Amino acid sequence: MTEQRLLANGRLPASTEMSPKQVIEKTELLASIPTGTQVYVTDLGNASEDTIVAAARTLTSHKLTPVPHMAARRYPSYEAFERRIHRLTQEAGVTEVLAIAGEAEKSGPLTSSVSLLETGLFDKLGIKKIAVAGHPEGAPDISPDVIREFLNRKHELAAQSDAEFRIVTQFGFDPHRVSLWLDELRDWGNLFPVHIGVAGPAKMTTLLKYAAFAGVENSLNFLKKRGGAVVSMLSGYDPDTMVEPLENRVVSQPSCQLVQIHVYPFGGVQKTADWLHNRGSWSFQSPSSTLTANESA
Repeated sequence: MTEQRLLANGRLPASTEMSPKQVIEKTELLASIPTGTQVYVTDLGNASEDTIVAAARTLTSHKLTPVPHMAARRYPSYEAFERRIHRLTQEAGVTEVLAIAGEAEKSGPLTSSVSLLETGLFDKLGIKKIAVAGHPEGAPDISPDVIREFLNRKHELAAQSDAEFRIVTQFGFDPHRVSLWLDELRDWGNLFPVHIGVAGPAKMTTLLKYAAFAGVENSLNFLKKRGGAVVSMLSGYDPDTMVEPLENRVVSQPSCQLVQIHVYPFGGVQKTADWLHNRGSWSFQSPSSTLTANESA
């Protein structure tokens, strides 16, 4: 692994995400995000290709790193997928993507992240870094055996690719469950660095809605039991209850594959940015001044 781990202040660095509409219509939010930060551009099937490309171009122009979601099932043809990558790289300067299966009422010929990778188009059209999904709490419709099989296939494809690969996970609230999953990944022979998904500061009512949609209710129930359901519902969610144990794991286990957090801004981009700045995961200093010596893995 070549990615940075803990910053000089002992914090994990972070990425975040925004919808294409947010990026285009609320550019003032981008001023709160440090130069070079990876900002994932979501694709929920409700934004046009022109809008997604425009959002990625806006991020690039603000010296941020756009990471568009590439949802396999939403492309009606191989040619449509090729056109999307070509436009993102040529019109918006995109060099990183997140490859996912996605959802669609009617799937095209590409049905999984593996099928996207197998086209070879990411390499051909200039993508340098590829994120693939991870599920510490499992995936509702996919068995653990199939998940492991897909991960093995992604490693085979990564070995044939010039791109750097990483795993970016769904959000959760149970750091112990994440630690067990990281151990499982290691036992499977995983070689990809891992970015763990974290819900940013938000009201518990908001998190309940997103947790049900994402299939992570068990993790949210753990959080409520730990803090007391009534208190948690009133006071909101403190992401450090999730992140600090993970940072401690990196310190205690130097070989840990965890290198970064990816923050889902359910409470809003500005609120998430304020939290990341206050805790020290984000800084407007140059990256070289915040890294400790010998903390690349």
